[in-house]
Amino acid sequence: MKKIPLSTVNRLSLYLKCFSDFTGQDIEYASSEDVANCIGINAAQVRKDLAYFGQFGRRGVGYHVMSLKEQISRILGTHKEWRVGIVGVGKLGSALVMHKGFQDRGFKIVAGFDIAQDKLGWEIDEVMIYDFNDVEKVIKKEKIEIIIITTPKDALPQVMEKLKNTCIKGVLNFAGKHLMTEGDITIRNVDLGLEMEQLTYQITNK
Repeated sequence: MKKIPLSTVNRLSLYLKCFSDFTGQDIEYASSEDVANCIGINAAQVRKDLAYFGQFGRRGVGYHVMSLKEQISRILGTHKEWRVGIVGVGKLGSALVMHKGFQDRGFKIVAGFDIAQDKLGWEIDEVMIYDFNDVEKVIKKEKIEIIIITTPKDALPQVMEKLKNTCIKGVLNFAGKHLMTEGDITIRNVDLGLEMEQLTYQITNK
């Protein structure tokens, strides 16, 4: 496969959301202009982005909405259900457990983990909270593939040390300290402060 620009990869989720919306509106075909208007870029960029993954559209007809939605879902890996666990069920972790949008997009949260004794054994929206010391055993039992970390940053080394001994494939890190991908675990860092700085940069330099 030819090297795909990161900006194109980052837009794939926007394309999937766009085609999902079209499906909900019973739209069978959409032009590149329709897609461009949906996600806020120009039509030439839409055609260029999608061309990296194959020849999907037909001149004068457009893109078959359902077919392309399924293709993009497979490219993103969301055509299957991913079982997810959350380490750290404080305010942010609890909010993520209760977030209904994950399930709609193929991510099922099946377990939460914490060290606070008063949280253990409780359920949040039918998701059981387990002792973090049992994380390896529960990951295996629940067939968890992705972990979301919302702990304080000082806890990251201990958390990652435990996860290295599991079959976890990916980590979404909200802990506020940058982690590098290591071994077989792919890591995606989410820094809300950084996102705010990017926003204020764009506002300031408009």
